[in-house]
Amino acid sequence: MKHIKRNFKRCLITGIAGSGGSYLADFILKKDKKIKIYGFYRSDRYKKILQKKFGKKRLFFYKIDLNNFKKVKKLLKILKPDLIFNLASDADVRKSFDIPRKFINNNHNSTLNLLEAIRVNKLKSLFIHCSTSEVYGIVAKKETPIKESQNMRPVSPYAVSKSFQDLSAQLYHQIYGLNIIITRMFTYNNPRRLNLFQSSFASQIAKIEKGKQKILFHGNLNSIRTYLDLNDAINAYWLTAKKGRVGEIYNIGGNKSIKVGDVLKKLLKFSDKKIIYKIDKKLLRTKDVTLQIPSTTKFRNHTKWKSKTSLDNSLLNLLNEFRNS
Repeated sequence: MKHIKRNFKRCLITGIAGSGGSYLADFILKKDKKIKIYGFYRSDRYKKILQKKFGKKRLFFYKIDLNNFKKVKKLLKILKPDLIFNLASDADVRKSFDIPRKFINNNHNSTLNLLEAIRVNKLKSLFIHCSTSEVYGIVAKKETPIKESQNMRPVSPYAVSKSFQDLSAQLYHQIYGLNIIITRMFTYNNPRRLNLFQSSFASQIAKIEKGKQKILFHGNLNSIRTYLDLNDAINAYWLTAKKGRVGEIYNIGGNKSIKVGDVLKKLLKFSDKKIIYKIDKKLLRTKDVTLQIPSTTKFRNHTKWKSKTSLDNSLLNLLNEFRNS
């Protein structure tokens, strides 16, 4: 296969002010000194951090509701990005059980509008759809490590919405010829996402150390996951754009399996405080995905990506982020 080498001038990130999008924008602007970043956002949670760091010369923000097809279509026609990372979604598995219609409607429509706007505007953009391991749902031990060919069996409203996005992206590539690559990200450490197990643990430990909280609360500790460092995950997204093959689906994740409870124990060892932890039933999911072990062979072979940060170092860095915030 011919070596793939792509250069981009105009990159659009949907959900740029969110947890993943803000880190991705930061990474790309540092990595490529010539590229311009255009960001679609709804909530400006991390917008100011990016603006303070990079100013307005290569970074442009557009507040937009992706459910508004006319506005999405109009903006894409004006911007004509040659690269699009789609990270915009309501992303909270536990919360999606409480308000399923909101999650499903928003996530369905936002991605469908983007895909259709690209189609009708006849754009040649490379569209990286950032999906999730949650689409695989509950898998048996004999089905691990999970390959990209594994059937999707979503077991949460959030996962259903992400499966729709994933399938829609596949359809728009196969039927309409859009330049699409799909990534399915497994668990990664992200201090800007408090609804992740490890982020919640680290945040609470930091609060307890500062005397702002007494007990650490948790949900299911028996789920088995692999964990990836934030920098390795963001680099994987960038390598997908630079070296990934159009039409492919890639699992991205760590290579060490560990129980959620053991991750908590690792984090607790980094603290001098004696910390009491208790289960909070409100944190339990109605139906939980308990085995998420990916095969990342295809992604590694196609992009030469390697994870560089050990789990212990990644968790310590995560905890220190909360200690310093």
